[in-house]
Amino acid sequence: MGSRMNSYSWRILWLIILPLVLILGFMTLKKSNCQIGFSYNSSSAVRSGDQKAEVPSSASLPPISLEEGMDMQQPVIATEDENIAATINGLDISFSTNRTHDPPRNFSSLKKLEASLMQARAAIRVARNMDEIGDPDYAPYGPIYWNSTLFHRSYLEMEKRLKVYVYEEGEPPIFHNGPCKSIYAMEGSFIFHMETTKFRTRDPEKAHVFFLPMSSSMMVRFISLDRESRHHWSPMKGTIKDYVTLIASKYPFWNRSLGADHFIVACHDWGPELTKAVPNLFTNSIRALCNANTSEGFKPSKDVSIPEILLRDGTMHGLVGGPSPRQRRVLAFFAGGVHGPIRPILLEHWENKDPDVQVHKYLPKGVSYMEMLRQSKYCISPSGYEVASPRMVEALYTGCVPVLIKDHYVAPFSDVLNWKSFSVIVQIEDIPNLKKILMGISTRQYLRMQRRGKQVKRHFEVNYPPKRYDVFHMILHSVWLRRLNARIHGGS
Repeated sequence: MGSRMNSYSWRILWLIILPLVLILGFMTLKKSNCQIGFSYNSSSAVRSGDQKAEVPSSASLPPISLEEGMDMQQPVIATEDENIAATINGLDISFSTNRTHDPPRNFSSLKKLEASLMQARAAIRVARNMDEIGDPDYAPYGPIYWNSTLFHRSYLEMEKRLKVYVYEEGEPPIFHNGPCKSIYAMEGSFIFHMETTKFRTRDPEKAHVFFLPMSSSMMVRFISLDRESRHHWSPMKGTIKDYVTLIASKYPFWNRSLGADHFIVACHDWGPELTKAVPNLFTNSIRALCNANTSEGFKPSKDVSIPEILLRDGTMHGLVGGPSPRQRRVLAFFAGGVHGPIRPILLEHWENKDPDVQVHKYLPKGVSYMEMLRQSKYCISPSGYEVASPRMVEALYTGCVPVLIKDHYVAPFSDVLNWKSFSVIVQIEDIPNLKKILMGISTRQYLRMQRRGKQVKRHFEVNYPPKRYDVFHMILHSVWLRRLNARIHGGS
């Protein structure tokens, strides 16, 4: 009788325990499935349960022809992360992402910054599968962009996250100053706006990038030079070397990345050469240059091409606006000095040869340069001594379609903008066929390019104070893209 009671009791106990075990096991399995189903997958599909959202490959986006390889040449990059590709243009920007997006509280400031950039990379990548993003000021669209959705998301992520530390060392006029009136006006304009912008942080530990506020134009103007000497650059290069040495000895940030998260802005023709004063500045740092010449060491994967804009009084006053295409009686126009290898060829074939192609060394007396731009359908922008020229922006300002005749040149913001959609690119050997090439463009295609030029003009406007998507913000956005592409690891 006792054994029967014990057996019966055990059966009752198992009937109670077994359901509890099953319930606990089911809850554990469900929790595990939730963690798997919503983890971020950096392969070609974003995983969510059993459904997969395919991501188009970067090969489906149009490439831009550049002169050299696109491999980043940073001293240290993340190797343990899984790579993903987010192509805003033909310049593949290889982002990386970890599976965990929220940085632990015990992370260093650098690791928190990198985690924040990781979130931005993921958001940009996911944007390719999204519809247009609401924006009260502007919604980029159309063929002037390689990928308007990715550009828009990247720009918004920049506004949300980017912090720039501006070094306070150095004295004006060479530092914290620059020309705001002249062909090199972008140097002074950017330095001025960078020191007053909301993107600036006073805490270097919170900075994604570090700005070296020096002006190559002011160095040429104020540092004594012996122009007859083979070493006339030496005093300016010595100034830059001393400046970077001071920064590197006072702060840990330059040595931490070997300059890879630092940037400069230089519009003077000598700017690229002066950066050779410090090897890591030339090789690793982000150089925002007007003279974006790949044959002289400009690397599109880490350097930034910025526009050369001639501001005679420091503003766009009198530079913007022009008549409708139907009121433009001149097919093509150019006027400028004969220097460099391309302009002599242009003048040899077209100076005073054809009333439709108005090519001049010097304009006739009483003829306005700006009025000729406004009366022309196409405005020719050939390289001079250097590849940069303000004529490209002057054409966009006045509603004239730019004609680029350059070699080894990376056009401004070509990581985002498809210049072939709103300008004509002519090879040097095709200069004799210039009129034939322009006449071969249909009226419909010309009107498209002219309309797109008016649309893209906002990205080249100089505003005081800056406005969203204008030239100041486009320069900063190009720097932002390069910083996204460089994963910095701290040293000791």
